[in-house]
Amino acid sequence: MDSSRSITSLVARVILGIIFIMHGWQKLHTNGIGATEKGFRAMDVPFPEFSAHYATWVEFVGGILLIVGVLVPLVSILLIIDMAGAIITVHADKGFWNSDGGYEFPLALIAALVAVGLVNTGRTGVDGYLVNRRRRART
Repeated sequence: MDSSRSITSLVARVILGIIFIMHGWQKLHTNGIGATEKGFRAMDVPFPEFSAHYATWVEFVGGILLIVGVLVPLVSILLIIDMAGAIITVHADKGFWNSDGGYEFPLALIAALVAVGLVNTGRTGVDGYLVNRRRRART
């Protein structure tokens, strides 16, 4: 992967990572996991206790892993599941864009996660480093 693609991947991963870290942090520390569970229950999210913990931790830890570039394809899939769940259970009935939480933002995050998850991190991530190291060891 050339350096411009590596830098592009890094920029996208950092922006996505920050967004997800902040949302996970909000669920964990600002609101608290108990309030997050209560909110999920009020929104009729299935399995609110599990869903609150899943969303909190996959967003917080997943955001960190995106920035570092570790397990990016897997993390992207887990975050896509999180965002698809948010669209289906919370945002879909509010329409595409709505000041009360339409689904355009989580849908845009899914698009970005698909793009980032399909591209090698290159030199700017642990995944890319390990792939390149493995290739050098074979030759």
